[in-house]
Amino acid sequence: MSASPLTPLDYIAAGYWQDFLAGRPVAGGMAYEAELHHCRLDESLASLQRIDTLLSQIRRDMMKSGTWDEAALLADERYRNFMVFLAFYAGRVLAQQWQYTPHWFGEFELRKRYPALPLLTDDFYQHMAVVYRNDVEDTDKPNATDSLFFALEPIGLRLFGHIDRPFQSVQGSQVASGLYQAVSARLPNAIDSHHALPIATEHATKEVTEIIVPQHSRQSIQTNTDAVNHTSYNELQTTPEIVQADTLLAKTASSTAPLETASVASSQAALKEAALKEIEIKPTIKPAPTPELFSQLLIELDEIEVPQTAGKTEYEQACKVLDQFEQHIAKQDKPRAQVTFSQQHLAAKQQALAKLQDAAHAGNSAAMLRLAMYELLGEGANADKVAGMESGVEWVKQAASKDDSRAQRLLSKLYYQGFGVPQDMTNGKYWLEQAAKNGHAEAAILMSQWQQAQTLISTQKQEQHSLKRYQLLFAVIIVIAILIFIIV
Repeated sequence: MSASPLTPLDYIAAGYWQDFLAGRPVAGGMAYEAELHHCRLDESLASLQRIDTLLSQIRRDMMKSGTWDEAALLADERYRNFMVFLAFYAGRVLAQQWQYTPHWFGEFELRKRYPALPLLTDDFYQHMAVVYRNDVEDTDKPNATDSLFFALEPIGLRLFGHIDRPFQSVQGSQVASGLYQAVSARLPNAIDSHHALPIATEHATKEVTEIIVPQHSRQSIQTNTDAVNHTSYNELQTTPEIVQADTLLAKTASSTAPLETASVASSQAALKEAALKEIEIKPTIKPAPTPELFSQLLIELDEIEVPQTAGKTEYEQACKVLDQFEQHIAKQDKPRAQVTFSQQHLAAKQQALAKLQDAAHAGNSAAMLRLAMYELLGEGANADKVAGMESGVEWVKQAASKDDSRAQRLLSKLYYQGFGVPQDMTNGKYWLEQAAKNGHAEAAILMSQWQQAQTLISTQKQEQHSLKRYQLLFAVIIVIAILIFIIV
């Protein structure tokens, strides 16, 4: 197969990348350019995690400021350039994993080469795609489109997706939530371990990467995904905070041993040895991160304050321990269920959950929600998954009944998705309305958009009804005119 000629987008992609490296502004400007430089775009898979963290932060900041408006932002050239640049970069990283030069097609080329693709002309996210490997690029093959990556789609989902705004891939599958997940799903089956791991050996002894956007004092699961490593939980150094939390929870030194401590030199040596071992034997595992449902909940528990009158101390003590577990899980390239912990740390987690349960029984709605999350994930006190699911839903309902907007928004998602409860759009809408009334910013925006859509639909129906009446009246006039003409 002869090499395809370069397209205009190929030149634009190369230009964007060269301008970015040289610190030159692109034509029309680009939003968040300084933040992108802080992401360290070194063409690694880990850099995609840092980008996803930035996108999540941008989404939250826009919600807080009331500028979370997809249509308005897509009309802004600076934001479009930002999203297009990220798409070019993700295509570059993916093609590198396949040892292939990325080849970009715009809408015109896509329609010409892949006429079977159901492209939507007015969909910004389907305007461009990259060919990232050469094994199925021939358009006469049945699976020709398998080599295409519509990189704008996961970016759009990360920024603007929610339960009421689903993203459907042009290729028929579900859109991945973020670039790291989307690219990881397209990695070759047999890949050089140096490319498979998101960090290289020389980075294994470095300290945790700095957080991209340092607005929050306590980082949640989303804001820690850029700090990737592959050490076991036993090799993490103890912080004074978790030692104190373990002491408060355990009461006695024998119930849970504190996390292993070591000197800086020995810790670094252990980290390097662990990284070398994993590079040698660890198989490639496609990540399945914590469901967005619960990632967002953890963020909201940090960012949205709801006054609590009881169980505050127990909740804070439990969170000091559980946050350590969440941060460690967020750093792994594997599903939650595959992350292993020592028995002493599992015992510490169980005691933290017991503290959380005490706070929930005392009436602390934040504790109810966090406890519900673990029950719904199958990681709570209930060994039976069905019982755990039912318990988790009941905790969410109880917190929602206390006018906690975070619980009401979560409950609306559960009903919309049919997660733990029968799918019920009416109940989903009801709890979305309650969350909006109690000050939940995202819920308020969604309700406003829903009301606008309903108004538009109602107006269109009225216009259609009026048009039919005018058509009927016009037909009657014509018939009368014909009869008069015949009679006369």
